[in-house]
Amino acid sequence: MIKYLDLARINSRFRADIDRRIAQVLNSGQYLQGVENDNFCLNFARYCGVKYVLGVGNGLDALRIMLRAAGLGPGDEVIVPANTFIATILAITQCGCTPVPVEPNLTTYNIDPVYIERAITGRTKAIMAVHLYGQIAPMREIQELAQRYGLLVFEDSAQAHGAIYGGKRAGNLSHAGAFSFYPGKNLGALGDGGAITTNDENLYNRAHAMANYGALKKYEHYFKGCNSRLDELQAAVLDVKLKTLDRDNEKRRHIAHYYINNIKNELIINPQSYNEDAHVWHIYPVRVKKRALFQSHMQSCGIETLIHYPTPPHKQNAYKEWMQLSFPITEKIHNEVVSLPLHQELEKWEMDKIVEAANAFN
Repeated sequence: MIKYLDLARINSRFRADIDRRIAQVLNSGQYLQGVENDNFCLNFARYCGVKYVLGVGNGLDALRIMLRAAGLGPGDEVIVPANTFIATILAITQCGCTPVPVEPNLTTYNIDPVYIERAITGRTKAIMAVHLYGQIAPMREIQELAQRYGLLVFEDSAQAHGAIYGGKRAGNLSHAGAFSFYPGKNLGALGDGGAITTNDENLYNRAHAMANYGALKKYEHYFKGCNSRLDELQAAVLDVKLKTLDRDNEKRRHIAHYYINNIKNELIINPQSYNEDAHVWHIYPVRVKKRALFQSHMQSCGIETLIHYPTPPHKQNAYKEWMQLSFPITEKIHNEVVSLPLHQELEKWEMDKIVEAANAFN
């Protein structure tokens, strides 16, 4: 069976360096807010091209703390793609803000600026750009809208580590960006982890305090904060893997292009990349109308597939107040999308087998 994602295989290449760094952390006796976190945040800031990086507990915390640190709260509307993973929506509502979901572009799966402009009201404070599946959202058009209407722009970069747009990396294309280091990400930890990227010193300082119980100094609490920190072990692992992120992303691009050039089945719609550097292929999503049959066919061929994501946020019970909303493009994507195996350790024979199986589907 070709696994959709083989984390043990992916991480085995880093085993010696990870073992060494973990031993250093254990021997140091400092497991939070130590040198490993400092080093990783500095290196990730350099990599992304931003002034500040704050390591936090996970990607949802990164989104939530980022919005709160920017001063958003009750009564503020945040425009967001309707087809994002629910964490993006959760972060907005958990800050007391109102998410305003809008349709994506059916070709790129990213938020469509045409629908953004239609959704702007006097209560709109920000646009949340989600770089879905690893492809940068149309940031030039989004920034033009933001400037025209006086809005903030944020990035959900949880799937786009290392992607480049207009000479800048994801996380450095807006007021602030949020990353997840969930193990399956292009830059993945061995557990949960996240980060906020920004060039805004005030936002960084506020976020830093909010993630530390709201304290600017020990026992001096200025905000109603939370406890969200990137621990030393995860920071050490991420720092090791950051060194090869660009090379790993290039391998992902190679595999994606191989699929695009060789999967030739009229029943399967391949994804498209509008710019090579702007897509790091966290996920390779094809669209198939007979999805269940396709997945069953691939399983019978010894290939595991997944669905990212079967149900859009506006059809989830958590947001049952949205159940009557209609987003036809979003619903079409969620009803048809299937993710094929794609990771940097995938071998040529596995790629060939996946292509052969996909082309044999009828």
